[in-house]
Formats: sequence, C-alpha cells, structure tokens
Amino acid sequence: MDRAREHMAMDGADAPRELPGGPGGGPGHTGIALELLVHGVGGTTPQDMLDDPRTVRISGDDTAAVFRRADDADAEDRPDDYRDRPVPEAYVWCNLTSGNSARALWLLLLPFMVVNLAHWMRPAAPGRARTVRLYGLLVRLAALTLTVLFVAAACEVALDLAAWQCAGTRACTDRHTWLGFLSPAEGGWWSRPGRRLALAAAVPAALTGLLWYLSRRTWGAYESQQPMPRQDEPDHETGGTALGRPGFWYGRRLVARLRAAHTAAGLLTVAAAVGSAAARFDRRPGGPAVLDTLGRLLEAALVAGVVAVVWVVCRRGRSENRLDREIDAHLVRWLPLAALALLALAAVYAGWERPGWQSTGRLAGDAAFGALAFLQGLLVVALAVVARTLHRARPDPRAALRGLGGPAVVTLAGALGGVMSGGVSQRVADWLDGTDSSLAGPPVLLTWQASAIPPLLLLLLLLCALLARRAWLLRRTELGAVERDYPHEAHDTARTRRIASTRAMATLTDRAPLIVAVTATATLLLGAAALAGSLSGRTPGDAADGTYAFVQGAAQTAQALGSWLIGFGFILFVTWGRRAYKDASARRTIGILWDVGTFWPRAAHPFAPPCYAERAVPDLTWRMATWTRAGEGRRLVLSGHSQGSVLAAAAAWQLTPEDRGRVALLTYGSPLERLYGRWFPAHFGPRALASLHADIDCWRNLHRATDPIGGPVHVLREQGPAVDREALKDPLAYGRTPEQPLPAPLLGHGDYQADPAFAQERRRLLARLRPGVPGQRPDPADED
Repeated sequence: MDRAREHMAMDGADAPRELPGGPGGGPGHTGIALELLVHGVGGTTPQDMLDDPRTVRISGDDTAAVFRRADDADAEDRPDDYRDRPVPEAYVWCNLTSGNSARALWLLLLPFMVVNLAHWMRPAAPGRARTVRLYGLLVRLAALTLTVLFVAAACEVALDLAAWQCAGTRACTDRHTWLGFLSPAEGGWWSRPGRRLALAAAVPAALTGLLWYLSRRTWGAYESQQPMPRQDEPDHETGGTALGRPGFWYGRRLVARLRAAHTAAGLLTVAAAVGSAAARFDRRPGGPAVLDTLGRLLEAALVAGVVAVVWVVCRRGRSENRLDREIDAHLVRWLPLAALALLALAAVYAGWERPGWQSTGRLAGDAAFGALAFLQGLLVVALAVVARTLHRARPDPRAALRGLGGPAVVTLAGALGGVMSGGVSQRVADWLDGTDSSLAGPPVLLTWQASAIPPLLLLLLLLCALLARRAWLLRRTELGAVERDYPHEAHDTARTRRIASTRAMATLTDRAPLIVAVTATATLLLGAAALAGSLSGRTPGDAADGTYAFVQGAAQTAQALGSWLIGFGFILFVTWGRRAYKDASARRTIGILWDVGTFWPRAAHPFAPPCYAERAVPDLTWRMATWTRAGEGRRLVLSGHSQGSVLAAAAAWQLTPEDRGRVALLTYGSPLERLYGRWFPAHFGPRALASLHADIDCWRNLHRATDPIGGPVHVLREQGPAVDREALKDPLAYGRTPEQPLPAPLLGHGDYQADPAFAQERRRLLARLRPGVPGQRPDPADED
C-alpha cells in the first residue's frame, strides 16, 4: 500500500476525485458497464490491479478505497467510449489487515481469533434455533475461559513467581536487585507479602486494561461502519445463509457487552489472586476474626461478580435480523468499574499488616489452572455433542469433520492459550531462578502440559510423513494426467514432474480436516492425561521414580524438552511480531494470516483482532447499490480473486433482490466452497451457494488444478447454468509456442487475468447483462 500512496501523491489523488454526477454518475447516463475488482489475501496496489501507473481514488480513505485509472475518471461523461468494454475499478482493502507494522502484535491474540472462528463453524440446521443458541453460548463460555487463562498466566508471572517466590527469597533478590525493595531482609514497607502482591497486581490489571483499550479502539477504527439501510428486514435466513441479514455485519451491541464482561472477568481474576492468598492466611486457627470476616465477604463479592459476568455472557447473543444501533450503556460502563472496585478492595485487604505472614511455596496456581483446564475440556465435550446433533439434523457430506470442526478448533485455541501462558511462566521461572533451585517454580500442571508437547509433535511429524507419501503417490498419477493434457507436445521429464508435483501439493489443502482432527484429538487426550498427572502434585520426572529406568528417562526427557519447546514457541511468537516492525515482507505474511482468520465478526471473543469485513462488505454494498441505481441499463460485474471472492459473495447477499439481479459475479482462485463451504457450512454450505447462484443474474468461477486455495464451487446444473468452468490449464503452454515464445510459468493461485479464459468469461457475463436483453439463462453446454 506504500507504493499506492506514492503514486496517488504523484497523481494528486490524496482526496477522492469528484466525478460528474458523483461516483455513480447522473441518471441520464445509461448502458455503461462497471467491473469492480476485489483483490485477495496479501493485498496489492491499485496500479497492479488496474495495470496502469496512473490511478485516482474516487471514493474511500487511506484505510480502504475505490480507484480508477486516470483516463477513466470521467467515464460517465463519455458513455460511447465504453460500449464494448467495462469501466474497471479496484477496491483496495489490504490496509485493513496488513498496512501497519504494529498490527503484527495481533499475533499474540491468535488464540482469541481461533476460538472466535469456532462460533461460525456450526453445522447448518434450519429449525433448530434453541440448539443453535446453545452452540453459540458454549463457544462464548469457552472464549471467556481463554481470557481468564491469559490473565491468570500474567498473575502467575507477576504475583506468584516475582512478588511471592522471588521477592521472598534472599538468593533470588540478590540476583535481581530491582526486586530488592520487596525483600523481607530489607524490612521496608513493601516487604510484607500482601503488599508485594498488591503492587504486582498492577501488571495483570494493566494487561486487562490494554486488551479493553485495543478492543474499543479497533472497533471504532475498523468495524463501526454501518451497513447500507434496507427497507426489508427479514426474520429468517436469506437464501439459506445469515450473511444477507441486515444486522449481520454490525455487531456493536454484542461486542460491547462481551468487552465489558471479559474486562470484568480479567479484573476479578486479579482480585481473586491477590485476596485469596491473604484470606487463606486469615482462616488459620487463632487468626484475627475481623480480617477473617472481611476475607469471607470479599470472596462472596468475587463470587457474585463471577456470576454477573457469566450471566452477561450467557444472556444474549447476536442480533442479526435488524441493525442494532443501541448498546447497554449502564452494563458496559458499570460492570468493569465494579470489578475494578473489587480489585482495589482486595489490594487494600491484602496490604493489611499481618505479623508472622511469610511467602513460602507457591500460590494456589495448581488449583486455578487445573480448574480452567477441566472446564475447557468439559466445554469442548459439550460443544461436540451439540455440534453433532446439529449435523445429524441435516447431514452435509462436505462439512469438515462431519460437523465437529467447531469443537476441534476450540480445542486448538485452548492448546494455543496453554502454550503461550505456559511458555511465559516457564521462561520467567528459569530467568528468575537461574541455575539454582531456590524457587518452587510454576504450577505442576504447566510442567505436565509441557511434557505432552514432544509426543504431540512426534505424532504430527508422523502424520506429515504419511501425507508426504500420499502426495508422492498422487504425483505419480498426475504424471500421466499431465501428458494427456498436453498430447501434442514433446515432453520434458523435468517439466512434467514439476507440473505433477505442483498439482499433487495443491491437494494437501483438502487434507486439512485430517490434520486438525488428529491434532485436536491428541491435544484433548494428552491434556486430560496431564490434568490427571498433576493431581499427584509431582512433576512427570518425579512421578516416574521407582519405575523402569527407560520410563523414568523418557519422562525426564519429555519434561525438559517440553519445557524448552513451550518457551521457544512463545519466544517465536514474540520475535516474529517484533520482526514485522522492520521487515515489510514479514508484515505482509502476517497480514495474510489475518485476511483468512479475521473475516468473521467478533461474536465470541471481544479481544480477537478486528473483523475487516465489517468495513469491506458495507463498502462494496454501497458501491454496487449506488452504481446500479444511478441509471437504467447500468451493468456491473463483481470480480473477486481468492479472499476477494468471499467478500464479493458476502456483499452480493447484502444487496436487495432488485439490485442483486443486475449484478454478475466472476470469481477465480476462490475458496468459497473448498475452504469456507467445508469449515463454515451454515453460511457457505451447498444451500447457501446455490441460493446465491439463483439470486444474482449470472455467476462464473475459474479455478486451476495447481491452485492450493481456490477450487470449484460445485453448484449443480439442475439449479441453473453451471457456475464452474472446467479447470484452466496451468501452465498455459507446455513448451514454446508462437503465443508463448518463452517458457510459460506455473501460475498456481495467482494471475488469473493472464489466461484468455478470464477475458472470455467477462465478455459473456457483460453480454448477459446487456440493457434490454431478457434474463434468459443460456444452456450450460453453450457456455462451455
């Protein structure tokens, strides 16, 4: 996007160009066709999309905008010049995801993004409204446990390891002099255990505040754009999908409620960590009755706060049937403030003078992390039961994991959260303790979870080896297919092998459900084993004492290697994010991750990275509607590549039926069915895609066998003309030809416009939309 800004500055395009009659033109101009190009993952520049170094911005801002060639800026005033070709426009939205290096830090919010995806992975089950609501409720509760896990990890580091264990040990404070003022040997005011905990609570409280601030700021910057007003507000799914509902792309009320609840949950977690340690000391025999009473009252207030948070999360889901502009102002404001007040009371209570109180051992981290792990496993099992029930109501053979994609993804989100929280705890403990063993260290459960990582990685390596063997066998089959596709060529063994290998590797995308299923199942089982092992209070190496030497050695090796790997994984996250500050290519790579993962609104976790589609879909809807309504005979071809085809389909569903009937859709390299249709069957399943084909005037889809992302959409011919053109040849020519005098490259997922089929299909779509021509659909055989 930096190149785009440089060109725009040279062309004087810093502000939107005023066109005659506005961007849509005056009502007197008829018969002009518009081709609205939407790019895919990774982003590009308007100059590359329009194949012209001189472009002007006609609408939008620095975040997302529509561009034209400078020569086409006044196309509406010259309709005769565009009788035989469309006016090309480029919608550039890459700055929504990868334009700023600071957004690379969103990588640390990856578990929140993953659990948010699970909300949208439910199976399609019309007529099961209560079961669907239960599915959403379970995902929101699982998301809440992730927030508590992250804040609990921060409490473990700041309160337990630093303020309780290290600051209370003379050897540790001697190594880390910055903690010296907290040491009991100094006898200072902050040396009391409760006061140390109260001071350290500022770290997890600040983390919670930062998450609240980022969620609130990103909502205003990216997702606050209201969809186009509509007269119809259906109370049912439009065309087999909820993406056509008026309020689907505007979840302000739910995000505000969840943000308040998760912020309060984080603050209550900190308050519990501070107050529970003091309350346990006050309950000892002979302790002060007043402090014991205050401790019990504080714990009762914390329990009441937890009940309030859970009630807010459970009470209400998304409102999609109408544009919900209201927010629960009192709830959004007072729930976090009440939790903050309880945290302040807990800090005051813990800081009270308690003679004889010393910090020994660990805080109650084992019980807290064990309860979280058990609750997350219970929620995954319940979610799997609900998802399976929904899938059996209307089985979809193409759905990933037979409807269990959501529970599997929730499991992976919990595992990611565990790796990140455990990695921080392990590395901080090693840093504070050094080569000594003066500290008790992090909770035993985190050590057991770390020990489960080596066998999990070994299983994944075995699975990857099996998939590699399958790809190798498929490559041998493709060798013959390549020779049949180019029958009149003098075959080159190296070129044939390269084409066959590319085709074989492209099919590995279809094995993603197997990888997710194996990983999720193994993670759930190993997590259950780790939880059971931690109940003994001993680490894996200690628990293996007295057994066979081989078993004991394996346990100790797994413990040491897992501890190193879990820390290395977290360090990898941090260094990758830091690298993105200096490396544009790293920023672009991370941006691609968000292009795929943040398409969906924040329906389960408010701290997930922002949803770019809540800006992009309204942008496209407004542009298409204003163009088609500007005059009689206006034609529009919506041309989407890769993720752009998903945005294009979502925007088309948002149009009114009248506007939708004047739009043609051209998709290429599209993951609409191959990825979205399998993983999100309730919104992009066969019924939804068939309805889109029926509602818009016409739709064609281009794909290649070498494309690892795009594929056919498999809309049946009985429901209208075939959407899919037969797979395009890649490369365009096997050897040197008069049209391709130099060796043609393998294009894979990119540069579909280079294939003559692209221009051919665009001409056919425009011909279908000619003014005055009735909407008769041609025979599928004629199109092929």
